[in-house]
Amino acid sequence: MIQGITKDMHVFADYSYIPMVLLAPRLMGFEQDRTSAMVCRSFALAELAIIDLASGFMALAAAATKPIASNKPARNTLIMMGITGLVVGTLSIIGAKRG
Repeated sequence: MIQGITKDMHVFADYSYIPMVLLAPRLMGFEQDRTSAMVCRSFALAELAIIDLASGFMALAAAATKPIASNKPARNTLIMMGITGLVVGTLSIIGAKRG
């Protein structure tokens, strides 16, 4: 049975997610592609303002757009960001309902 995560675990996930997303263009080697790097960094800032589920869906949608889909490292980074947002958001909702 899925237990969900506590609020403290969610905060830890967010505080480790945001710096990684900000550094992703440099770490994954697509810093020269300004469009992809800007989209990736904007999701780190959006994470501070919107819920994880919305951020996850938006990152997955952005990965499918034409300028980003042609840049494999950027596309894969956004897909992983989207999956992470969806998983953390879902587990937080489950944890909140059970706690």
